[in-house]
Amino acid sequence: MKYKIREHPPCVVRESAGVVSANPLAAVERVRHGLPTAEFDALRELLGLTVEELARKTGISVATLSRRRARRQPLDPGHSDRLVRYARLYWLAVALFDGDEATARAWLKRPAPGLGGEAPLDFAETEVGAREVEDLIGRLEHGVYV
Repeated sequence: MKYKIREHPPCVVRESAGVVSANPLAAVERVRHGLPTAEFDALRELLGLTVEELARKTGISVATLSRRRARRQPLDPGHSDRLVRYARLYWLAVALFDGDEATARAWLKRPAPGLGGEAPLDFAETEVGAREVEDLIGRLEHGVYV
């Protein structure tokens, strides 16, 4: 059965959308213990990326991802943390475009002058880059475009 994002969003998708859990320490612990591969698949669909593209961005090989899926093993903490990073940026972009997910998805993939001509998803491959994307979104929300 295919996972339905709209009916039961995985935790990383829901939490990154701003639904703050009653216990933020629990969210940190979940990342430390590794998110399920269903989180990867749900975020991949939201971002409109191929498995290979999101695997490259999160630093996991497709073979390792496949093995973890087959064995029902969670992702490691580093990969889980990167998934949360991209989910956070996705939902910030959706908010920037007043809930228009298609426009947010397209914006994340287009070169942005404020990021030296790189696409936000590419620029966010490091935490420092992700913070810069967040700052750009904040500037755009307030009409301060540089």
